[in-house]
Amino acid sequence: MIITTGDQSSPKTEKRAISLAAETGSVYVRRNSTSLAKMSENHKGEDILIILKEEVRLYREGYEPMVFHPSMAFVRAKRLLKGEPDSMLEVARVAPGDTIIDCTAGLGADSMVFSLGAGPEGKVLALEASLSLSALLREGLSSYECRIKEFNEALRRIEVRCADHLEVLRGLPDKSADVVYFDPMFRIPLLGSASISPLRKFANNNSLSPEAVAEACRVARKTVVLKEKNGSGEFERLGFTNVERAQSKIVYGVISLDY
Repeated sequence: MIITTGDQSSPKTEKRAISLAAETGSVYVRRNSTSLAKMSENHKGEDILIILKEEVRLYREGYEPMVFHPSMAFVRAKRLLKGEPDSMLEVARVAPGDTIIDCTAGLGADSMVFSLGAGPEGKVLALEASLSLSALLREGLSSYECRIKEFNEALRRIEVRCADHLEVLRGLPDKSADVVYFDPMFRIPLLGSASISPLRKFANNNSLSPEAVAEACRVARKTVVLKEKNGSGEFERLGFTNVERAQSKIVYGVISLDY
């Protein structure tokens, strides 16, 4: 992956780009007014992450750039801060101080909500197998700013790691997290899911394995949670209890480990 800046970059932006390249093992390339198409051609079609003053973009030749944004996580966060419930947090039984592993982070929307739910004493580890997505998420979480201080702080608390979730889970001690969470990319897309569609070209589309679920059950103290499309059959295949949500296209399955 290539990391660069916009055409009119500042020393601060360049420093961010150079630092992120070092952290992720990517290559920093000075922009020098080179078009993204030409830069991609020069580097054999590598993904390009562009660090700008107020946003981060991920470019792949032939596609619209993907821009980091909290999207629905911001709406959910505002509701939480008003004292309203969040279905995911309720299913997972998240409490302040919990340690949560988001095994399929994507653009981090659920990790952001988990971070708010776990609070300043909690910990959220966001795993993403795609180097491009994990770098976009890492930089986005560290630089995004809104007017809600609690939300900004929640984003900064999330640890992003580019890794395969099964390998990470295998290496963790028994009962070392409170919640392990899976939100794999749906094999059949939901119609009208515009916010998820751009992810498909970068994300891992493999189905969740029974071995990963078994490792999650070993690692988790309270719950293992799976987010899936209603009627997909994945809960039955993997041993989750379906938590019904009337008229919802998206449902949660749970394995409770502390009852």
